[in-house]
Amino acid sequence: MNAKIHYQNTQFVTSAPDIRHLPDDVGVEIAFAGRSNAGKSSSLNRLTNQKSLAKTSKTPGRTQLINLFKVADGCHIVDLPGYGFAQVPLEMKKKWQKSLGEYLQKRENLKGLVVLMDIRHPMKDLDRQLVSWAIDCHIPVQVLLTKADKLKSGARKAQELMVRKDVQTMGGEVHVAAFSSTSGQGVDILRQRLDQWYAVNAQEPTDIELDNTPE
Repeated sequence: MNAKIHYQNTQFVTSAPDIRHLPDDVGVEIAFAGRSNAGKSSSLNRLTNQKSLAKTSKTPGRTQLINLFKVADGCHIVDLPGYGFAQVPLEMKKKWQKSLGEYLQKRENLKGLVVLMDIRHPMKDLDRQLVSWAIDCHIPVQVLLTKADKLKSGARKAQELMVRKDVQTMGGEVHVAAFSSTSGQGVDILRQRLDQWYAVNAQEPTDIELDNTPE
C-alpha cells in the first residue's frame, strides 16, 4: 500500500441485493452511505474523475442494491442503498433498510464509513443513527456535507461548524468536511482520508499526513 492510489482507475465489480451475494469478505472496504438524493453517486463520480461510474438519477431512491467497486488490489468502495426517502413503497423501503443494516453490522472488512448529508439539511435522525452505530462499532467516519456550492461562504462555514460541534458530543473518530461534486471542494480531503484508511488497514506505514485534531 505504499504505492499511490489512482482513484480514476476504479472499476465496477458487481451489484448485490444483500451481503450473501457479495464476493468474499476480504481486503478493505470503505462504504458510502447517505439519505436518498444526498449526492452519493455524484460524489463517487467526482472522487474517481469518471462521469458515469455510479449511476445518477433525478429520482431519489433509485440505488436499491449494494454496489461494489474495486479501487486497487485489496481496496474497495461500497455504495450502499440510499435511506430515508418517503416516496417509495413501504415494502421496498424495508428491503433496502434490511440490506443496508445487514451490511453495516456483518461485513467484517468494513474499515471506514463516508456519510453524505446535504449541507442544507444535515444530521437528520437516520444520519445520526448511522454515525452513532459506526462509533459504537469503532469504525471511523468521514461526514461529507454535500452540495456545498448551494450555499454562500458564510452559511457554508456556519453549517460545517454546527455539524462539527454536534458530532463532538457523540465521541468516536468523526471528521467533517464540506463537499461539492460540482466545484470539487473537499475532493482532496476525501481522497486523503480514503488513502489513510486503506493504508492503516493494510497494516503498512503511510506517508500521508492528515490533520487529526478533533473536529
